[in-house]
Amino acid sequence: MADQDDVLDSLPYYDDDLQKYPFLKDKVEQEIARELGKVPATPHPRVPPEVELFTNNAILKGELARIEAKEQFPPLDSLRYQLPAPTSKPGTDDDWKAALDNARAQLEHQRIRQTNLTLLQTYGANAWRIHNYQLEQQAKNIDKTLEELKELTVEVNRDRKNSQDRFGKELTALETRWTNLISNVLQIEMANVALEVELDRLHKKESELADTA
Repeated sequence: MADQDDVLDSLPYYDDDLQKYPFLKDKVEQEIARELGKVPATPHPRVPPEVELFTNNAILKGELARIEAKEQFPPLDSLRYQLPAPTSKPGTDDDWKAALDNARAQLEHQRIRQTNLTLLQTYGANAWRIHNYQLEQQAKNIDKTLEELKELTVEVNRDRKNSQDRFGKELTALETRWTNLISNVLQIEMANVALEVELDRLHKKESELADTA
C-alpha cells in the first residue's frame, strides 16, 4: 500500500507516450539501469530485518554455516559399524571392554533395525497411503488457492485498467477543453488587439477630418 503522502500520477494502462515517442523508452531503460546499479548504504525502512536461523540449535546453525562456506561434508564414521578386535597383543582389559561395548551397541542397533523393519512391513503401506493422500489434499488446496489468487489478480488488473481508462478519458477531455479555452482566449485577445488598432486608426481619421473641416 502506498503512503498517503505519495502522489501517483501515472496511468500505465492509458498512457502511450513510450509508443508515441520511442526515444523516451531509451531514457526510461537508462534510468532503470542507473537505479538498479545503485547499492544503498542502508536497506529501505520497509525491508524486514534479517532473520537469524536456528538460534536454538547449534548443530543446525553450524551445518548452515558450513553450507554457506561451501565446505565439504565430513566423512561418515564407519568405525561404529565394525567390530574391531583389540590391536595390542595380548589386549588389555580396557581394550576388550571397549570392543565388547561396541559389539553390544552393534547388536542393539541390529535389533532396533529389525524391529523397525517389522513395523514398516506391518504398518508402512497404510501409513504411506495416508501420507500420499494428505499430500494430494495439500496439493489440491494449494492449486485452489493459486487459482483464486490468479482470478483476484486478473480482477484487480481489470478494475485498475477500467478505472485508468475512465480517468484517462476524463483527463483527455479536460485537457482538450483547456486547450480549446486557451485557444479561444488567444483568439479573443488577438481580436481585441485588432479592434484597438482599428479604433486608433478611426480616431486618427476622425482627428484628420476635424482638422480639415
